[in-house]
Amino acid sequence: MTKKISSVQNQLIKNLYQLKEKSKHRKNFKKFLIEGQREIELATKGGYELETLLFSRDLLSKSQIDTLETTCKEIIEISKDVYQKLAYRATTEGVLAVAKTKSHKLDDLRVTSKNPLILVAEAPEKPGNIGALLRTADAASVDAVIIANPKTDLYNPNIIRSSVGCVFTNQIAIGSTEDIIDYLKAQNINIYCASLDGSVNYHTQDYSQPTAIIVGTEASGLSIDWLKNSSQNIIIPMEGEIDSMNVSVAAGILIFEVKRQRQFN
Repeated sequence: MTKKISSVQNQLIKNLYQLKEKSKHRKNFKKFLIEGQREIELATKGGYELETLLFSRDLLSKSQIDTLETTCKEIIEISKDVYQKLAYRATTEGVLAVAKTKSHKLDDLRVTSKNPLILVAEAPEKPGNIGALLRTADAASVDAVIIANPKTDLYNPNIIRSSVGCVFTNQIAIGSTEDIIDYLKAQNINIYCASLDGSVNYHTQDYSQPTAIIVGTEASGLSIDWLKNSSQNIIIPMEGEIDSMNVSVAAGILIFEVKRQRQFN
């Protein structure tokens, strides 16, 4: 029998609200909220363990409920008011899931390709930019995304939303700049840093060998440690008044140049 909760004052609902709002809560309990049918399906496909499914019958059809009930052990029907308290998006599908977080250590990466392509983002601040980077990485089917010195946790609901679930489809690791540089060098992966300093035009380089594309923040770029350890600094030539572009746009241009040279293999 499906459990029902109609009050926003219910203790479970209060706890789930904290999962949505507080990074510390997600870290302490190693759980997070997923919103939306597509995102839940991608998380399941990505090997995430779902603990609880919550749905509003006011927003979800019976056939959709029947389909979703096979993906989770605990099913809770919630009122529309409860759903709206927990939901992050204004327009959504009436379904949420509680999932366990994964470990994202460098040691957890399983890069099996003999010629890997890795995207590294140093200290990204805006969840929307991280989500857009993950969408680009998924589109290019990179072997891994590595985030150096992150400013927000990976399960921030805005990252999940802006990545349209690609936070679940990419292999992601998190580490310090120093540890990531050591990892790339140990794997004999060439380091190409997007930088204004000492750079050559990105399309002049040969990316046929193992490659890591490194992007920094729009405000301050990459740290000196990356520039010291770069195989080559690269730049996207621009003809307008400004000398930089959105980090996810820049990453997309660079990543797909690598894919083009490799004939999208």
